[in-house]
Amino acid sequence: MLYQETHRSPSRPVHAAVSSSPAVAKQQALAEALTAIGTSIRCARNSEVYGEGEPAETVYMVVSGAVRTYKLLSDGRRQIGDFHIEGEVFGLEAGAERQFTAEAIADSVVLVGKRNALVGMAANNAELAYELWVHTAGELQRAQDHLLLLGRKRAQERVATFLLDMAGRRKSDIFVDLPMSRQDIADYLGLTIETVSRTLTRLEDDAAIEIPTSRRIVLRDKRALGRLNA
Repeated sequence: MLYQETHRSPSRPVHAAVSSSPAVAKQQALAEALTAIGTSIRCARNSEVYGEGEPAETVYMVVSGAVRTYKLLSDGRRQIGDFHIEGEVFGLEAGAERQFTAEAIADSVVLVGKRNALVGMAANNAELAYELWVHTAGELQRAQDHLLLLGRKRAQERVATFLLDMAGRRKSDIFVDLPMSRQDIADYLGLTIETVSRTLTRLEDDAAIEIPTSRRIVLRDKRALGRLNA
């Protein structure tokens, strides 16, 4: 794991990051608990936050930047399980070991706290206990949705689903700013990078989206994207 440990993160900067993300806006007690017990660390681009098979003793929250979780398949291919952006909690495992590796997509700051300390706080805090349950249930729902996406949806449907998901997580009706590369998107959607690029071009030709830069997508017709996501 490559990172530089910094000072204990003060509550105001972390809360500012949390409030910008709808995925964590309803988990204020969880964010406050991690702020109280956590330590801020800096992770360089492409550096490992934790590795598959390591003890799952810590929980993380993205303060700035973004993180991907992935698993390497036996033939060397990479399957990305999820992306985590500012304000989102990740690394809360059900078992004793990590099921995925986590890496920083860009230079990032994450907050890390001990899982047993968080669980201990939840034993005396009903709101925190509820939010931990909501977070766990939400992670399960995302995993089920991802399984459906990989197993049943066509390329155009997968890309539309991904864009709408990222827009919702960033609470944007128009712009989607992507911290990840096209290769990351391909490895998340179970497609080749060429297929992702062709599909984005087709959606742009159909006036569903606009691509002003490689990392910014403008959602021009969310209804059309929604029909693909149905």
